[in-house]
Amino acid sequence: MRTRILIRSLVFAVAALATLVAPAFAFEKVFEATYPLPSGGSFSLTNVNGSVEVRGWERDEVYVRAVKRSQTDPTDESRVKIEVKTKPGSVAVITHYPEADPVDVTVEYTIRVPARLLLTNIQTVNGDIRVRDVETGGELRAVNGDLQVLNGAGHVGARTTNGNVRLELAHIGDGRDPIRVETVNGSVALEVPASVNADLHAQSLNGDFQSDLPLEVQATTGRAEVRARLGRGGAPVVLRTVNGGIRILAARGTV
Repeated sequence: MRTRILIRSLVFAVAALATLVAPAFAFEKVFEATYPLPSGGSFSLTNVNGSVEVRGWERDEVYVRAVKRSQTDPTDESRVKIEVKTKPGSVAVITHYPEADPVDVTVEYTIRVPARLLLTNIQTVNGDIRVRDVETGGELRAVNGDLQVLNGAGHVGARTTNGNVRLELAHIGDGRDPIRVETVNGSVALEVPASVNADLHAQSLNGDFQSDLPLEVQATTGRAEVRARLGRGGAPVVLRTVNGGIRILAARGTV
């Protein structure tokens, strides 16, 4: 009797464990394609639910990998469409969700692009955006998600509502185009070389401001707002948050 009870309990335990470790999304479909795009071209991507990762490489082409996942209905993922528009010098990826009848589907993107190009618009509603190893200009936007540019360069705009923003830039452009970073609930971190020249405007309503680099402070309003010059001044850099801190970091090996 004890042996039967033990075996029966073990069966129930294994079944419960299988339920716990089962994937949250039961149905998925992978989209993969490659498109020509010369260095210096432009790329854009719009998503709704899911993260986006963009990474640079030394090829004159764009690689797109999208994983569509649905949790309940295997037909849901087929109702989310991925459209790719191409023309000389540009590639645009658009994620179309059905408007009349919402579906529980996420689309996770992995993108490879030429290391030097314009990211005209990379956006998602629910998900993180990460850009790595790209010299670029352009805009990153999310509503619920973190934004990161790692080992990057150029003038980048980044805006989210609920999320942190971190930019690691080897240089910030020639001053004609500003860098604008905004979040409501989250922190802002900008990492740049000690030799950078910029005009800084940092504003945090409920958070502090710190800089690892020397600043020539021109105006302050308590902890809430700082206007200062980095180096000789130059490119406008605007950093704003409501609930979170702002920090200027020195790029490793530059101090």
